[in-house]
Amino acid sequence: MKREEEEGSVCSQEALDLLNCVVHNPNHPENCYSLLNSLRDCVVSKKVKKFSLDYEKAPTAGSSKENA
Repeated sequence: MKREEEEGSVCSQEALDLLNCVVHNPNHPENCYSLLNSLRDCVVSKKVKKFSLDYEKAPTAGSSKENA
């Protein structure tokens, strides 16, 4: 079994790359089509049913537990 599958992060790099592309190219989504296809290929090949975020590992910018 691959390490990413053991950690539960299947296709996480492809998803992150696509999200970052969208953020950096908000007016030109066509620049991200190849990354969308890479994520789609990964999801199909790994038979991913659902994605989830691990909030404990990667807090979002501008948020903290102190403000909660």
